[in-house]
Amino acid sequence: MDLIETFFNADVFARALPLLVSGLVTTVQLGITSIAAGSVVGLVLALTRLYAPKPLRLAAIVVIDVFRAVPVLVLLIMIYYALPFLGIRLSSFASAWIALSLVFGAFTAEVLRSGIEAIPKGQFEAAHAMGLSFAQTMRLVVLPQAARIAVPPQTSNCISLLKDTSLASVVAMPDLLKQATDAQAFFGNPTPLIGAAVVYLAILWPLVRLVGVLEERQKRSLAR
Repeated sequence: MDLIETFFNADVFARALPLLVSGLVTTVQLGITSIAAGSVVGLVLALTRLYAPKPLRLAAIVVIDVFRAVPVLVLLIMIYYALPFLGIRLSSFASAWIALSLVFGAFTAEVLRSGIEAIPKGQFEAAHAMGLSFAQTMRLVVLPQAARIAVPPQTSNCISLLKDTSLASVVAMPDLLKQATDAQAFFGNPTPLIGAAVVYLAILWPLVRLVGVLEERQKRSLAR
């Protein structure tokens, strides 16, 4: 059996394609929902770390540091396999969603904190002089500018999260990698795994290039 027949078998790929498409849909759903939830968590943690009373600030720092340090795989295994001993049973999708959202939220918090701290203090003072409340200052003045600053690193975080969705296969979630692995076992041919790798590359490569474009655009805007 030659290389093409082994790794790029068109017949096997065609028969495995429905499984790969199903896994891709699950992977995209997991990625989008985790990014959305993690963004909210990150915003709350960033604001808590910067502006909350000292005990809450310290708690936010601990939470951010812990979830930035713990591997996603370890957290996922703890949620899926350890929580049932406490009477909490979650589906594989829910477990993966929580793990990815918490880790993504921790990294988002640091990105947003850096963006907020990059805003000149004079803008805070000007907003206060105009009679804007803290919430209005954040919503109308600070966060829009901080979000623009945070776009390149946050896009990188999104890429990392999308790659980490493959870890959900460890808890038998039918994502792209799990479906490809099952198809490989069923057909006795590694072509489905090659197909899954190509799909991941097709999704993530444009995002990687987008990060470079955004970074260059930000450099030009700062140089003006």
